[in-house]
Amino acid sequence: MTENQPNPQTREASTLDILLTIGLTVVLLAASVTLFGSDSSAGANQIALVVGAVMTAIIGIRNGHSWKTIEQTMVRGIATAFPAIMILFAVGSLIGVLMISGTVPTMIYYGLKLLNPTFFYPAACLLCAIASTSIGSSWTVAGTLGIGLIAIGGSLGLSIEITAGAIIGGAYFGDKMSPLSDTTNLAPAVVGIDIFTHIRHMVWTTLPSFVFALVIFTVIGLNQQAQGDSQGLTQTLTTLDASFNIHPLLLFPAVVVFGMAYKKFPAIASIMAGIATGLITAVLFQPESVRAFAGSDDRFADVRALWTVLFAGYTSQTGDENIDSLLSRGGMSSMLNTVWLILAAMCFGAGLEKAGILAAIMKKLLKLTHSIGSLVAVTIATCFGTNILGSDQYMAIVLPGRMFKDEYRRHGLHEKNLSRVLEDSATITSPLIPWNTCGAFMAATLGVPTVAYLPFCFFNLINPFVSIAYGYLNISMDRVDPANGSAEAEVADADPGKAD
Repeated sequence: MTENQPNPQTREASTLDILLTIGLTVVLLAASVTLFGSDSSAGANQIALVVGAVMTAIIGIRNGHSWKTIEQTMVRGIATAFPAIMILFAVGSLIGVLMISGTVPTMIYYGLKLLNPTFFYPAACLLCAIASTSIGSSWTVAGTLGIGLIAIGGSLGLSIEITAGAIIGGAYFGDKMSPLSDTTNLAPAVVGIDIFTHIRHMVWTTLPSFVFALVIFTVIGLNQQAQGDSQGLTQTLTTLDASFNIHPLLLFPAVVVFGMAYKKFPAIASIMAGIATGLITAVLFQPESVRAFAGSDDRFADVRALWTVLFAGYTSQTGDENIDSLLSRGGMSSMLNTVWLILAAMCFGAGLEKAGILAAIMKKLLKLTHSIGSLVAVTIATCFGTNILGSDQYMAIVLPGRMFKDEYRRHGLHEKNLSRVLEDSATITSPLIPWNTCGAFMAATLGVPTVAYLPFCFFNLINPFVSIAYGYLNISMDRVDPANGSAEAEVADADPGKAD
């Protein structure tokens, strides 16, 4: 047998293998968060995941896999994350461009005039839900509307952590319910039903969860006073007006991104079009700001300034410390730590898969499914765990979807129940994990660490528990007609939480 060929005599991963790999990595990640807090994603989490990846490789080799096959699996894992990495870099440049072009300052200016601080959180959540449902992309919403809302919330003296939770909740409502969303198409495809059956069935758990989240945001807003006073608000508006040429036309780059996303152009193409439009807008509408950022007045000053914004981001120079901290953002380089985190996480997840550890965990979990309620709970726990270990929401949909499909049929449940549960867990818990591609993206884009915004992602936290409750109470758990075995569903008459 050559070095490049895997050993055919491979063993299944044991309980000890699971404890060694998962246990070590969890301990290191917990230590990382304890020692470094919200800064753990700046390098500490990456080291923990790399050590975990090394451990998975050791276990894999001990179980009969060759290093070459493990390495190739990790490379393929990184390859699956490459589109996300490309989008991350593009969004980094887009953020910088939206700052220097005056697009985000214009959002802040009009947002401060129109949005009531008392109802800002539910309004932000609802706006993002409408936008993401229209275009089917939580990432695009966060990278455009989201950064504007973060800046508006900061200018109003409101919590940017709660604002981030509202943005993410709204963005993932649309990501979950829009027929244009990739996850909304993937989940029914995995289980074998059509997308509109899937969406209609999701309304049962998604809408109540979203309403609960809006109520919580409203209560928080009614009981929290904005720290900014009217004089400070006037000063902010005056500073923005003096530093940028504020005009509704400056919103055009964001409109281009949303418009192309709505027309189902690829995400990277939509973002690149927004960057190009933003650069032109900056030259036409913000010549003074561009020259000031360049720090010179020579004939190449504009080129140098815009080039710098693309790779290093924009540094605001209004003289107002609060405004400058909000607007000094962006650049491809701002995404490097996030890309590093994703690469480490994908290596770890791929190692777990190749070493057979993920399969071994899922096999043990299947033994816990004794009723419909427990089946739903275990499915959600598995999807959440796959999001943690695999660091990718697509993997968290596909692997549990394939594994649990026969089990749902064995319980007499229609496939649409499984597709709904996959989205009630895999899709919306992905931004709650710092090293998941979605969590890393949201933290980098919104400028708020995942551990800081996580407690305020009420929709994302509530929805899985609503889904579990429906399983145990036998609410909207539609059955396959046992008479003919068809895919026509009827509402079960069995006792709540009891298998047929």
